[in-house]
Amino acid sequence: MTFDQLALVPALLAALPANLQHPTRVQQLAIPAALAGRDLLALARTGSGKTLAFGLPLLQRLDPALAEVQGLVLVPTRELAVQVSEALQGPAAGLGLRLVTLCGGVEQAQQQAELALGPQLLVATPGRLRDLLGQQLLTLAGLHTLVLDEADRLLEMGFWPDIQWLMKAMPDARQQMLFSATLPAELEALATGLLKEPARVETDPRNSVADDIEERLYLVNKSSKVPALISLLKAHEWPQVLVFISARDDADGVARKLAKAGIAVAALHGEKEQAVREQALGDFKAGKVRVLVATDLMARGIHVEALPLVINLDLPASAPVYVHRIGRTARAGRSGLAISLTCHGEADTLAAIRTLTGRELPLADLTGFPVTDKPASGEGKRAPRDKQANRRTQAKRSVKQFKGKA
Repeated sequence: MTFDQLALVPALLAALPANLQHPTRVQQLAIPAALAGRDLLALARTGSGKTLAFGLPLLQRLDPALAEVQGLVLVPTRELAVQVSEALQGPAAGLGLRLVTLCGGVEQAQQQAELALGPQLLVATPGRLRDLLGQQLLTLAGLHTLVLDEADRLLEMGFWPDIQWLMKAMPDARQQMLFSATLPAELEALATGLLKEPARVETDPRNSVADDIEERLYLVNKSSKVPALISLLKAHEWPQVLVFISARDDADGVARKLAKAGIAVAALHGEKEQAVREQALGDFKAGKVRVLVATDLMARGIHVEALPLVINLDLPASAPVYVHRIGRTARAGRSGLAISLTCHGEADTLAAIRTLTGRELPLADLTGFPVTDKPASGEGKRAPRDKQANRRTQAKRSVKQFKGKA
């Protein structure tokens, strides 16, 4: 199948990249339903082409003659907002449409100036959009199409209050499309409850990992993880490596240790200034930095062409995040490798990931890093009262020592 078989207008087809000839499975299934104006729930693996699956029909349904916001794509992170905007900017320009990106870390005055030009499409993070609406700097009165990209993240408690607030600022009569790579069972009812008689698109088994990703899991001591990472990086000539870690403080600390070992590295997390984040990601994509250490906030917004490798320095607490992390590699039909360094303390987390993905994920030994840690047995731990009693005893000893010195 080719794109011109999907009822897309010639101007839109002409604006597609020259190397884009054949729609992916999710694009084949989602575009006709979206063009028909139906609500849509689409679940497809990371890297399967979801942005154009909602973006092309969305653009085709916008009217360039109306200088008002008609379409809105909500995303959870700044990086994903930039990525989606970059993917849609060319086709939007081909149709004479104006697209504005609204996210934190950018001067509000600059965004106000862009809004004054009357964009037809917004790509936004919930917080910044709510701020601007609250200040009455724009209106969604003309909106007829809403997309939630990475919908599972936007339906979680951290974003859900903002999403509810934003929906009340929109016309009731609107088309809604929810796209995601994962959808935990606990969010299923919430997602479907937002939609009216939706078309449903599932191109792969739920929460599945791309077949082109090779997964290797090594069991190491918790204290050996960074030395093991350095050893792997020095033993292989991988040109680009994306390392995921859960805590932002640890991300900076790991980056410092890698730099000390002579590895070109940058850290990326939500507490860094936007300009610093863009510089770090730009240097990584350009090959100036070999290793990028990132937190889970970045797991949904980093797109690097032909990224060969993702390394999990720890397993994410949320099993769906594992799918998003390793989905940064093996994109657009390419193959990739995902390595996870795990310890005994992550046994429950690993079990949850195995259950979610339906994959065995066997653990292997890493040469040069024998495991001496023991699995947690749950025995031998003091009861809370014993701990309190111990602290009281220590306090009494300290008082006696102080009195003795006096």
